[in-house]
Amino acid sequence: MCADFPDFRLGKVLATSFTGTLSERHGDAVERIPTPHRLVDWLAVYGLAVDSCTPAQLDLARELRESIHAAATAAAIQDALPASAVQIINDRSIQGRAAAILTPEGERRWRLSSASRVEDALGVIAADAISIIAGERDGKLALCASPTCQAAFFDTSQSRTRKWCDMNTCGNRQKKARFNANHRKNTRSAE
Repeated sequence: MCADFPDFRLGKVLATSFTGTLSERHGDAVERIPTPHRLVDWLAVYGLAVDSCTPAQLDLARELRESIHAAATAAAIQDALPASAVQIINDRSIQGRAAAILTPEGERRWRLSSASRVEDALGVIAADAISIIAGERDGKLALCASPTCQAAFFDTSQSRTRKWCDMNTCGNRQKKARFNANHRKNTRSAE
């Protein structure tokens, strides 16, 4: 992956990982798919390889990303789902023409109708979002406890009490901030 762009924040859940392509939404936002080619890279990482992406397809992808984020956030706080977000998720799901295939190793993979159909890949992401938001999968939607992030994530931990979208980024950042604050407090107390 190109060093000119921020690293992808990879997760195990397709839809919420896709929303993570824009991170730090409540701070200094980091766009991880700033160009059509970068979306091609992200899709390849998730087994949804396409040959190319146009600026218009990137716009469709970002619109879907923001719709999934809005709907997942509403679901996580048990609020009404935004009608416009639901419509966009449904439209992308309907417009995609991908098929689930079984590999000889017993794993599910996706076959897109064409190597250049970003819309097919977006349909797979939308369908994944639908299954999570509808509560069809074992886990619960939650929001990251980081005040600058607040990303929606799918908590599959046994206790369903995870606080961070990613322990390696948001979790460590918060733990470090807490440590530094305690260290400063202890230093002042010792003086």
